[in-house]
Amino acid sequence: MRMVAPVYYTADQVRAFPVDGNRYELVHGELLVTPAPRALHQEIVRRILLALSRYLEAEPVAHVLHSPADISWGPDTLVQPDVFVVPIEQARTLDWTRMKDLLLAVEVLSPSSARADRFTKRTEYQRQRVPVYWIVDPDERRVEVWTPDDLAPHFERERLVWHPVGAQRPFELDLEVLFRAI
Repeated sequence: MRMVAPVYYTADQVRAFPVDGNRYELVHGELLVTPAPRALHQEIVRRILLALSRYLEAEPVAHVLHSPADISWGPDTLVQPDVFVVPIEQARTLDWTRMKDLLLAVEVLSPSSARADRFTKRTEYQRQRVPVYWIVDPDERRVEVWTPDDLAPHFERERLVWHPVGAQRPFELDLEVLFRAI
């Protein structure tokens, strides 16, 4: 049986794909394709985005954004974290190409994204030295917390805490509130 050789993609090729409802990401030439997320995913993203927005309005040390986005660390890498925080100076440029230093990256798992979020993208975020990476699992009602040097995640089931450099107080998010029913 012959195997088809994998295609190596570039960020420019992926940016040229037609808009079709899928999310296209790229890590070292490997194309990651996921369908539109489920409603639960979007509600969790909304709650995290709102909580981080409120926090960063009170502690203006960075700026929170969400996907779709074009975060790229080279010609063969293009990621779209569900929610991410960048230094305020980079956010003020309003230019994806200048937003390189993620201070926090958040991915909310969907059945179709779990492998890419837990392995492919996680190792790239660690390689890029993203200080904190949260993998939010709505089905298990927990969050995997990763830092650049971690070999295994730390699991949070009660509260997320993040204290960015320069902030007077840490960000805290109660997971019971995050995962509550609508």
